[in-house]
Amino acid sequence: MADQKVFNYPGKDVDVHWDSRLCIHIGECGYSEGDLFVGGRDPWCVPDVTNSTEVMEVCERCPTGALTYTDKSGESEKAATNNTIQVTYNGPLYIQGELDIEGAEDLPGTRFRAALCRCGASKNKPFCDNSHLTEKFEDYAAVGPKGPGLSSSSGPLSIKAIKDGPLILNGNMTIVSGSGRAAWQGEKVGLCRCGASKNKPFCDGTHMSIGFTSDD
Repeated sequence: MADQKVFNYPGKDVDVHWDSRLCIHIGECGYSEGDLFVGGRDPWCVPDVTNSTEVMEVCERCPTGALTYTDKSGESEKAATNNTIQVTYNGPLYIQGELDIEGAEDLPGTRFRAALCRCGASKNKPFCDNSHLTEKFEDYAAVGPKGPGLSSSSGPLSIKAIKDGPLILNGNMTIVSGSGRAAWQGEKVGLCRCGASKNKPFCDGTHMSIGFTSDD
């Protein structure tokens, strides 16, 4: 049990899956109405206390992809209409859309939702593990540039973490500032993940001068 990473909660119409490798305990599940998720209860999740539509909707609130589901009628999660990168206040990047994250093939939840580290300290790179809290990472998530613009807002969004360097994203995307403003739009961008760029959330090459390593 100690080595178990993915936990399954079966239901009559829909099964829920929780991937502990991705969870950073945001609480969208626990704060949802009703008794679908109840802390301290065994089992924590009971899909049959509500209808399958509600189960799916609550799972899709999870910004990290830690919660997924299998609907036995064949319904499956769809990518968000727009590919978005939400820059959070003193925290990670929340990315939604039709995602293709290099190296995450065994993490099915990251096909549509992911929380990526931008403080440089995560032990689960490129994913956030809440290290920004202990590192006291500070960035208020303002975004200055507007970007070149978009001809479309959806489609595949590929994400590659460059060794000892930034995240490189290719595809239609909108970067949303911490205030909720759709700030930058374009089709290719390099985003800081060392935590030290002077132009956050964008990479400015600082990772090279500070000796950032992505192997820890």
